[in-house]
Amino acid sequence: MSKKSQNVASVELEFKPARKFSKKARISSLAQYKQLHRESIKKPATFWAREAKELLWQKKWSKVLDWKAPNAKWFVGGKINVCENCVDSHLINGRANKAAIIWEGEPGESRTLTYRQLHREVCQFANVLLAKGIKSKDRVLIYMPMVPEAAIAMLACARIGAVHSVVFGGFSAESIADRLEDCKAKAVITSDGGYRRGSVVPLKANVDEALKKYKGVETVIVYQRIGEKVTMKNGRDVYWHDEVAKVSDQHIAKGFDSEHPLFILYTSGSTGKPKGILHTSGGYLMGTYATTKYIFDMQDDDVYWCTADVGWITGHSYIVYGPLANGATQVMYEGAPNFPDFGRFWDIVEKYKVSIFYTAPTAIRAFIKAGDQFPEARDLSSLRLLGTVGEPINPEAWMWYHKKIGGGRCPIVDTWWQTETGAIMISPLPGCTPTKPGTATLPFFGVDAAILDETGQECRAGEGGKLVIRQPWPSMLRSIYGDKKRYRDTYWSDYKGVYTAGDGARKDKKGNFWITGRLDDVLNVSGHRLGTAEVESALVSHDSVAEAAVVGRPHEIKGQGVVAFVSLKGKFTGSDDLNKELRNHVGKVIGAIAKPDEIHFTTALPKTRSGKIMRRLLKELVATGEVTGNVTTLEDVEVIKSLQESLKK
Repeated sequence: MSKKSQNVASVELEFKPARKFSKKARISSLAQYKQLHRESIKKPATFWAREAKELLWQKKWSKVLDWKAPNAKWFVGGKINVCENCVDSHLINGRANKAAIIWEGEPGESRTLTYRQLHREVCQFANVLLAKGIKSKDRVLIYMPMVPEAAIAMLACARIGAVHSVVFGGFSAESIADRLEDCKAKAVITSDGGYRRGSVVPLKANVDEALKKYKGVETVIVYQRIGEKVTMKNGRDVYWHDEVAKVSDQHIAKGFDSEHPLFILYTSGSTGKPKGILHTSGGYLMGTYATTKYIFDMQDDDVYWCTADVGWITGHSYIVYGPLANGATQVMYEGAPNFPDFGRFWDIVEKYKVSIFYTAPTAIRAFIKAGDQFPEARDLSSLRLLGTVGEPINPEAWMWYHKKIGGGRCPIVDTWWQTETGAIMISPLPGCTPTKPGTATLPFFGVDAAILDETGQECRAGEGGKLVIRQPWPSMLRSIYGDKKRYRDTYWSDYKGVYTAGDGARKDKKGNFWITGRLDDVLNVSGHRLGTAEVESALVSHDSVAEAAVVGRPHEIKGQGVVAFVSLKGKFTGSDDLNKELRNHVGKVIGAIAKPDEIHFTTALPKTRSGKIMRRLLKELVATGEVTGNVTTLEDVEVIKSLQESLKK
């Protein structure tokens, strides 16, 4: 941390909500927040029943919560259609002609869909899926660029009860194949390609490569985004526009059980095998609806923009389900923040008069590095609220965001949550919570967050420990798809009946939560979770590599960079060419996001006498260049000296 950011952190500047903002906010005082939060913890059934009445239910629930740790059922017996809440409900509440999605492509074209138009397109695509034999609970993999059709595909799946699994467009063919195999998908929805930094991402070609490995897909629906010719397999592959032309634009949404599976989203785990996080319908929608409403203080005239990709949980919860359930008008952008230059985001804010802007600390740090001239040349006066997501934001970046983007007038909601939690768990409420650079502040309604030590005792103020949630919440994951044991072992085994987030944290004297980062072998690269074991596995799959160990190192833009230590097989020697080849190999196996920033070739890795790689020592080495921790269990102390020399080169 620089001297400047240390100063920001040490004085712990506090920003109280402006009276003008609080006056119009949904939650306007700390006393109101505390009263509602107390009720949501002590009487969760009362609190969530009241909130759930704002959703459209086809059959009311008989019981708010059935909890037998670690298994929760929310709104038991209720029937709901998630898509109906996001689309149809607005045709009867006066929003039919309101803009739902304002889309801008990276090359510059734009399109607006009203709620009426969105309804028509979702109904049509739901009918396409039904015509292709997709039934309730069938799994459908979606691998698309950031176009409205990605959201339409998700909503159409939800409408007919199919379970979608969206894969980020930056992932490789092998990553797609792994996910297809795990969820046994029946269909794939993709595109001929997408745009990223002026280049075409070959999405359909990647799907074709994946389907050489997994043979269970019966239908591939291809949306034509770029108009390039792609290979189409007769009897399996069809074009989106051809199929839509054959079906009706009318479809009646059927209600599904509140616990009906909605989607599977894969996230990195410490074992190397991605975890398929399973979310269900009623509780997940309730969580995303409520958090969008309160944390973004969503008003009917807001223009909201979340810059995430639909391939991540942020895109699911805060592009598709939360904002649309609230009847928001939102911007959706296809491309990179720096194409054609670092003014692109601010051009979009100015062009569409964005009032709520939600992005990642990684992007903010990149904007800082690019220079103040980009935001200063645009009119950002439409902004009234800013948000951050994906990782803790360093105080220096928080202050820049506050001053340069928010003009010193916009509250910042620094949000902590996970793929597993489904919705935001810790965040300021902008009309009432005093904010400090670097802290996510206080738990959301229904979130009983705490920091525990190894014995299960709650830590005192200032003490670091494990971040846990002590009560079930509506949007919580229900399982790891196909692996209930892994679900229990990963999240519920540290303390009885308590969810362990896998993050370290501390609380200050005012009860604010300061998230300190991952506790397990999962890196946070540009806000995306990446398992060290996944990268190690990819490296070892190369013919030259005998063994690999991967750790993170602080990175001024990405938060964490990937550092790999590689031992080669006898006939291979380290070189710049092999370094490049290994980086590209990891990119091919997992995706470009996983390419190591550094690869160090070494004759041996630090191991215990039982053969376990001591990653703790490697982390210390890349962070400080030295090892000061306990090395009594190390098999060969000379290995450390060798690695120190390697790092100096």
